[in-house]
Amino acid sequence: MKGIVIKSTGSWYMVRTEDGKVHACRLKGKFRLKGIKHTNPVTVGDKVSFEFEPESHNGVIDAIDDRKNYIIRKANNLSKQTHIIASNLDQTMLIVTLAFPRTSLGFIDRFIITSEAYHIPTILVFNKCDLMTGEIESILDHTIQLYQGIGYKCLKTSTVSGEGIEELKAALKDKTSLLSGHSGVGKSTLLNFVEPTLNIKTKAISNYSLKGQHTTTFAEMHPLSFGGYIIDTPGIREFGLVDFKDAEVSHYFKEMQPIIGQCKYNNCKHVNEPGCAIQQAVTEGRISEERFSSYLSIISNEDIYE
Repeated sequence: MKGIVIKSTGSWYMVRTEDGKVHACRLKGKFRLKGIKHTNPVTVGDKVSFEFEPESHNGVIDAIDDRKNYIIRKANNLSKQTHIIASNLDQTMLIVTLAFPRTSLGFIDRFIITSEAYHIPTILVFNKCDLMTGEIESILDHTIQLYQGIGYKCLKTSTVSGEGIEELKAALKDKTSLLSGHSGVGKSTLLNFVEPTLNIKTKAISNYSLKGQHTTTFAEMHPLSFGGYIIDTPGIREFGLVDFKDAEVSHYFKEMQPIIGQCKYNNCKHVNEPGCAIQQAVTEGRISEERFSSYLSIISNEDIYE
């Protein structure tokens, strides 16, 4: 039997076959003997083969098809292991809020360069825009202009006013989309607004920390009535990059790509070297200081928590 993994709970995987039926499957023991460094050798979005256990309705996964792509991060800040968030994606959508709670540009940049590295288009969804008034609204407009200028599609959404909901549905239609973001950015509420039949649990922002509280505990794929699939993921506090060499990082910043190779030295890290074309572009305003700051924090292995 063949199917797609639509939910992973760590030890059990829910697999949907072509006839629409969902089967609970476990992983065949041999997969745990291959020295896999991922915390999850099978992930949501994987196309797998499985066999039914004798005298049981449960299945045993015995093969995983090659992945078209996947999104990966460190399992946690101190771990050397990696965690595959999802695979076989058409696009990623990062749900962000500049307040209530705050999503930093550093977090955004770490997410989108990971998507760039695995050749997955990213859409930035700026949610709760009805709350962004006064100075925060100006910052929001500046941030959207920044990322649109680089080449990223940006949407402004609100489940209160309904702004951007139709544009969001149009972007999701007939695509397999990974939705991610901090806890509390309104991801679950937004999904329920787009597809009311999902009925995903939501929870209020903590009054103490002004941060979100986890509602989604496992990644799960949901079909959309208007076409396509969304993969809902648990809120991410940090986004640890995996296997990024310093010399490669600039290649995943879209605005740096055309300038790479114009530096005086071939091994330029774009930090303080003389004749650096990237630093010159920052000085001239062709690369934003905010993005360059993110670049420097990444190659210095600073951690982004907000």
